[in-house]
Amino acid sequence: MTMSPQHAARRRMYRRRRWIVGIIAVIVLALIAAAAFVVITYADANNGIHRSSIAGVTGPKQNTGETNILIMGLDSRVDENGKPFPQAIYDQIHAEDASVGGYNTNVLMLIHIPANGGKAVGISIPRDDYVDFPDSPGGVDKGKIKEAYGDAMNASMQKLADKGVAEADAYQQSRTAARQSTIKTVSAFLGGVRIDHFVEVTMAAFYEVAQAVQPITVCLNHATADTFSGADFPAGVQELNAAQSMAFVRQRRDTTSSDFDMTDLDRTRRQQAFMVSLAVKLKQASTFTDFGKLQKLIDVAKKDIALDDQLDLLSFAQQAQSLAGGNISFVTLPIDHFDTVDGQSVNIVDVDAIRAQVHDLLNPPTPTAAPSPAPSTSSPSGSGSGSSGSSAPSTPNPVYTDSSSPLQSGNVPCVN
Repeated sequence: MTMSPQHAARRRMYRRRRWIVGIIAVIVLALIAAAAFVVITYADANNGIHRSSIAGVTGPKQNTGETNILIMGLDSRVDENGKPFPQAIYDQIHAEDASVGGYNTNVLMLIHIPANGGKAVGISIPRDDYVDFPDSPGGVDKGKIKEAYGDAMNASMQKLADKGVAEADAYQQSRTAARQSTIKTVSAFLGGVRIDHFVEVTMAAFYEVAQAVQPITVCLNHATADTFSGADFPAGVQELNAAQSMAFVRQRRDTTSSDFDMTDLDRTRRQQAFMVSLAVKLKQASTFTDFGKLQKLIDVAKKDIALDDQLDLLSFAQQAQSLAGGNISFVTLPIDHFDTVDGQSVNIVDVDAIRAQVHDLLNPPTPTAAPSPAPSTSSPSGSGSGSSGSSAPSTPNPVYTDSSSPLQSGNVPCVN
């Protein structure tokens, strides 16, 4: 039977509508699946990540809308349960095995997020600053600020062992005591600054996060190598894999015959630079909307990261996404001079000057003019590449040659 033109047109329209409805149905189902994934992943992360209470550790909560988060990077070679990492990780990060290292906080950084979307600031505290310990863990009143964690943990472990507490329970309770002691120490050192939350990261967590999002673009002012950390980098812009990224942030000496004198402060500046570079990568790679990468990062968090029990992951992710867009700068607290105390090399600091600086950083004046331009945007000569290949950025790299000038986020910086 021959179909009339009108009938044929109606059938084509019907098929088109059915096709459109099918596409809409697929999109709706995808959105539902995505929403379900987010909910399930969020619940999974909240149920799996180690949490510690810090209620009342640094005073009553202030209803100002501001947030202070302490980032603690441990040099321990074990996970959050005290278990060794896989040997492959030790090999990749040049960390030998679980018997090496202790519970020092080799990275201490206060992230201040102001109310109403103002520019955030990251304040790095050099790990060897010689400070007072308010808790006097194990009877120790003063020491390197990085040692507050380990001293408190050891004192707590001994006390709980004497009480006959099971080893696994004692270990977790002692980690909590160590976090609280570190937060008290940092808060007092900075002049009573309230710390609302903490994020604790192990060496394995750092490596596995870098592994999930590699390669990471960095920029160096000098060619340098170090047999201890495994660093071996040319000058210029280059892309690093996860193992190279670990060497990049751990290097604090140059073992070549060059006259480049690298210090621990350069390592602190590299840690800041890496966070900026990582933020740039996360933003460019749309990691916050990539469910596969998010799941990998959450899997890492459940093994090798600890948070306080009040830090909301969704809010934190939103803040991190904002900071990834360049809305943060980093500073390193100054050192007055170096000295030796009880056979250890320490940083002697002017506590009053540091507290005044931190106060000004956390309470900046209301801007009345356009912000000052970023540091020099000239790139260092050369464009070396790591073993993962090189990649030139689309915008010039700001160059930093010392630790005193604030490091601005937004694009990959060149550092020592």
